[in-house]
Amino acid sequence: MIFISLLIFIVAIALPSFKKQLSPILLTRITTIILIYSGVLAFNSLYIQSIGSGIGIYSGLFHVSVITQFLDIFLLIIAGLILIPRPGFLEYIETKNVKNQGRMHKSTVKILNIELLSSLGSVAEKYSLIILFSTLGSLLLLSSSDLLSMYLSIELQSFGVYILATLFRESKLATSAGLKYFLLGGFSSCLILLGSGLVYSYTGLTNLESIYSLISVSNNISLTQGLTLGLILIFIGFLFKIAAAPLHNWAPDVYDESPTIVTIWLTIMPKIAILIFLLDLFIGGTSYQLFNNITISGSIVSSSASGALLGTGSDTSLITLLGGDIIKNLLLLSSLLSLIIGTVVGLAQSKIKRLLAYSTISHVGFILLALSINSEQSIESFIFYIIQYSITNLNTFLIILALGYLIKNSGISINYPYSGSGYVSLLENKDIRFISELKGQFISNPLLSISLAICLFSMAGIPPLIGFFSKQMVLYSAIQSGYYFMAIVCIIVSVISASYYLKIVRVLFTAGPEAESENTFINN
Repeated sequence: MIFISLLIFIVAIALPSFKKQLSPILLTRITTIILIYSGVLAFNSLYIQSIGSGIGIYSGLFHVSVITQFLDIFLLIIAGLILIPRPGFLEYIETKNVKNQGRMHKSTVKILNIELLSSLGSVAEKYSLIILFSTLGSLLLLSSSDLLSMYLSIELQSFGVYILATLFRESKLATSAGLKYFLLGGFSSCLILLGSGLVYSYTGLTNLESIYSLISVSNNISLTQGLTLGLILIFIGFLFKIAAAPLHNWAPDVYDESPTIVTIWLTIMPKIAILIFLLDLFIGGTSYQLFNNITISGSIVSSSASGALLGTGSDTSLITLLGGDIIKNLLLLSSLLSLIIGTVVGLAQSKIKRLLAYSTISHVGFILLALSINSEQSIESFIFYIIQYSITNLNTFLIILALGYLIKNSGISINYPYSGSGYVSLLENKDIRFISELKGQFISNPLLSISLAICLFSMAGIPPLIGFFSKQMVLYSAIQSGYYFMAIVCIIVSVISASYYLKIVRVLFTAGPEAESENTFINN
């Protein structure tokens, strides 16, 4: 559905007669409908009986199962929700532009409105197309079961987010963020490609299931060492892309310098697909048994009653077949550093998107811990944590975006003549960059402020919010598997991280300068 829609969009935009009828708002709304309808089609495919045991398509390049279809539905709904604020923003810009031009001649105002919407329209066209391309790459990566399809999917997804980061070409901040993201992301892609090349050179295979079968029957030490090195490089490349420490330095700069509407996408969509693929890659040949034994009913994720989630398959996991715990130790080390760095460095941040970037790094530490434990409970907590993190993070950024529109609603003013970089400044000036800009918002926007506080409390893991239960599940699986040190570190960093979430809440509920001056005048 998405691929067909992409082809239709490209043809429609290329033809002048159709392009005139596609306004920026209409194009974005159509894209939102396409994403949600694609999710409905993915849900409808669950009624296919053979999908319960998994279906290999395109000569084994992709493997479709019940869990991948549910994750496809989740991804498509999240993508549709991210796109919803865009049309409202364009309508808001147009309305404010007209209101602020009362002092100018009507013909001049009309010309400026046409130029403004034309500039924003070109951005909206690219935004919608890139969103579809990136979503398509994420969906393909979720179902990839071959090194070739894996690399092509990750590159399709990555190039989409590279372009998104530099969508506003006149902005120095956006250009700097996109260039940094492209260079470092390209380096991580090279590591993934190098690791895939090593795996192929030692095995002559690219299909993951065939590679797992070869490892299970082979006793060749050189083969095992070569595969271990190749898989380590692949894991390092993916850890780089999800901003796991110590490969995280690019994330705070890129998230802070990109527009908030783009940051929402960068923090959520690429990570979901990569983490699920890491799960498939890490547990090796047991992944298909895992996916087939998971059912989604009542709660978000629960294991089927017919058997254990991993059962005896955990004895043939990827790390066991390779004859060592090198990859598990790599994930545990990255998890430990992510928890510590994401929490400690986040305490010193004064910019809200940089703080949320380090918060994301800390959450990635929890997710990697659940992945590295590799037990029934940890895999359940892994999937549950990804779902709750995505929903909570999406809510947080959408509320910050809405507060930015309301706080800076008087920031739009056009002085003729108006240059192209001015259009970009309109978009950048609506973003909240510093935590101090949220001061006193509870008085003017109480509903949004309370909603943001609830989301932040959930991120901090305060009961009875959903974030508490996700962290509890990870800690329970860690303690049950004997990872006591990691469990203690998780508890400590959770307590410390609550302080910088509470800092934002305190600023929200602190009276603004206008209210303080009024109180001072009344008291005097």
